[in-house]
Amino acid sequence: MALTHHPRRLATRPGLAPLSSLALALGLLSVSACATATSTMGGGNAGMGNMSSAAPNPDPRVGLRAGMHDAAEAVWNLRVLSKSRPTGQFVGSTNSDLAFTGNYAIQGNYNGWQIWDISNPSNPTLTTSYFCPASQSDVSVYRNLLFISGEGLTGRLDCGGQGVSTAVSRDRLRGLRIFDISDIRNPRNVGNVQTCRGSHTHTVLEDPNDRENVYVYISGSAGIRSAEELPGCVSAPPSQDPNSALFRIEVIKVPLANPGAAAIVSSPRIFNDLVAPPRHGEAPEDRAAAAQRAAAARERVAAARARGEFTATVGGSETIVPPNVIQPMLDSVVRARGGSGQATGADSAALRAALPSIMARMFPQTTGPRPGPTQCHDITVYPAIGLAGGACEGYGLLLDIRNPTNPVRISAVADSNFSYWHSATFNNDGTKVLFSDEWGGGGQAKCRASDPKEWGANAIFTLNNGRMEFQSYYKLPAPQTALENCVAHNGSLIPIPGRDVMVQAWYQGGISVFDWTDPRRPIEIAFHDRGPSDSTRMGPGGSWSVYWYNGNIVSSEIARGLDIFQLTPSAFLSQNEIDAANTVRFTHLNPQGQPKIVWPPSFAMARAFVDQLERSRGLSGGRISAVRRALSGAEGMSGAARRDALTALASAIDADMSGSSDAAKVRMLAGAVRDLAGATS
Repeated sequence: MALTHHPRRLATRPGLAPLSSLALALGLLSVSACATATSTMGGGNAGMGNMSSAAPNPDPRVGLRAGMHDAAEAVWNLRVLSKSRPTGQFVGSTNSDLAFTGNYAIQGNYNGWQIWDISNPSNPTLTTSYFCPASQSDVSVYRNLLFISGEGLTGRLDCGGQGVSTAVSRDRLRGLRIFDISDIRNPRNVGNVQTCRGSHTHTVLEDPNDRENVYVYISGSAGIRSAEELPGCVSAPPSQDPNSALFRIEVIKVPLANPGAAAIVSSPRIFNDLVAPPRHGEAPEDRAAAAQRAAAARERVAAARARGEFTATVGGSETIVPPNVIQPMLDSVVRARGGSGQATGADSAALRAALPSIMARMFPQTTGPRPGPTQCHDITVYPAIGLAGGACEGYGLLLDIRNPTNPVRISAVADSNFSYWHSATFNNDGTKVLFSDEWGGGGQAKCRASDPKEWGANAIFTLNNGRMEFQSYYKLPAPQTALENCVAHNGSLIPIPGRDVMVQAWYQGGISVFDWTDPRRPIEIAFHDRGPSDSTRMGPGGSWSVYWYNGNIVSSEIARGLDIFQLTPSAFLSQNEIDAANTVRFTHLNPQGQPKIVWPPSFAMARAFVDQLERSRGLSGGRISAVRRALSGAEGMSGAARRDALTALASAIDADMSGSSDAAKVRMLAGAVRDLAGATS
């Protein structure tokens, strides 16, 4: 195990400094500041044209008009294809995560889930609307099976909307629902797996060595349920009871031939020996607001004390003890002296004297290092490399998952700039991992101009021999208002060959597309944002999660529905690169079960590498033009003539490596051309 604590760092504003300096070098070339500006260019072998590589200035995301469905919008280097509103019982209920299968996007919601047909992304149609309330209904899919998380106390096994009112109930669902969606219009519940802490999120692991089962990692963060409701649930710490439901995850094995037999097969304690990580304080605005609240609280406590109410010191602050807590204590004092009826003044005085020691027992002060996290928020598995990234509250973990029922922690990192490690994404070749920080829990404004840029951001690490080495932070560069909940949230890779490009949700900060190929200098290359959902208070809204799927960028908007976008060419991204990305087709996608991206041979892919070499000046202008002409010539041929032309071109490109400043990319180009020759019949 490698354990690293990163001290607080000062960081430049990721994505802005490089763009600003480049803009200056270009003589402050102007780019349209119109909120709907999208750069365009021709496809084929065209170069970068006259497109500017400067970000819009002023940033059109700043000062957008508020509104639920009529807010002003800003979009750069993206095309908005559609905006679909929620329907029926899903209006006003929180939309959560997304999964994809075939032509369908499955959208979780606190009231169940909706399945959208996105075969025409400009006009999605609602295929299924399934009412089944539970918090937070995160979704995943594999073949004909749909998995849904349930964590709250009101979710029911029968999907009823009446909730569960009793403390212990056989009707309660806290764990994983399993549905058969062979008939996607009529999902059928085929199994449920109950867990002690419910399922806040879950991750489907497709083991490449096991075709008969899939595995589901459960991350549950709620309180531990009563053993009376679910036998075996233990709330005591592991030091007192080795069967504790704390400090572990659950692994569920799902037999594909009989999903109703799904069951927990192990509960790995991947958090053992971790201590509480370092934490940062609050931002200046929050400190000022907290000071005002503290002053008001002191006044309330003083007034309550003057009225004769009971107060006590808890966690270093004096607080009012509520009557519903005091009354049973007074009753106990009366019974202890053998009395009955109402407490006397002497009884009150006795309780007042004993209250400090009572509260000390109720809220003991810990000594020594405090324990670390007791669960993960989310786990991203990457089966092709045998690793998983665990975003586990106060830590980012690297796990060996080659044995799916026994994930082993091989590295852990903590960072005082991070508040809540939320999610993880690997780059495609498995040499980097990115963690997001959900500072403020997703319900607070954490992208204000005064908020530190390294708080509520992403942290990018390189992977070296099982160790994670910090490189940089990336945070949404556009400041948001105090009425917009904004912080790093869920996203995925976009399959641009030869680059690490990601799209990510930022709640009411919108969505941001950024390039982290250079892990020390991530830069934003596209965005979409709306104004606040309400102009007078922090209302609901924003992108919960956004993922690339088969040529489209699909966003689950918390209150407004489902948004679909497509990339447009820009100085940062050529049409060839977009076309190459669109050759990648998934049969299904669970972003937390990260698939290995494999590109089929194509002329678009070869040209994408040529465009990248032109952008990096890895080859001379004359050589770039010659390769483009050769590719166009070969594309006009067929059969053996095309194969021979491409083979000769690959050999010629091999010779370019020695003189190139970007030999690795030249090697990729040669490989792409050679693969294209091999695919020619």
